[in-house]
Amino acid sequence: MSAGPASSRPSATGSADAKPASGDVLPGMVSAAVARTQLAALTTGTPGTMAGYSRDRFTHWAEQGGRCDTRETVLKRDGKDVTQDSECRARSGSWKSLYDGAVVDEPGALDIDHMVPLAEAWRSGASGWDAARRKAFANDLTRPQLLAVSAASNRSKGDQSPDLWQPPDKSSWCQYGRAWTTVKSHYRLTVTEAERAMLTTMIDTCAS
Repeated sequence: MSAGPASSRPSATGSADAKPASGDVLPGMVSAAVARTQLAALTTGTPGTMAGYSRDRFTHWAEQGGRCDTRETVLKRDGKDVTQDSECRARSGSWKSLYDGAVVDEPGALDIDHMVPLAEAWRSGASGWDAARRKAFANDLTRPQLLAVSAASNRSKGDQSPDLWQPPDKSSWCQYGRAWTTVKSHYRLTVTEAERAMLTTMIDTCAS
């Protein structure tokens, strides 16, 4: 879960040019068949402790060029008719929140969600990463890790895994399951048996 911008803006990571594929609202998505293969290959584990965890251990939001940080880059990418000020801050536009289907026209009512929350990543392997890898994870614009959603849905999700929280709009489950699986696969994070079961259920909602 992630909300507003942080005060620090370190150097750029990721690719601001990544665009969602047709039919998906997130970049770097794979087919249901590929997601099933990725899911089968994920290591099963038990959640680690939160010892040593802090959101500050994951540097965000990183500078992405042109005075834009990761948050503002995602707002621009995910919205329609987005206008920005001279500091790259979104001033107007329209966004459809994937999780609940809400249409939002006020940038301040949006959060930028980490598909796999920082705390959940910490519990499933990120506690052993170095600072550079945690920064890359927190600002990843290439994979389906970041998206603009309604603040209400993001805060309802918190840092919960799919077995504990699912998007209320079930039409988003196909994308959610594929996105979560792809991120965990790329970063070699573990899953629990319950998490794997719910991801399977979500991916099975895909038409193909």
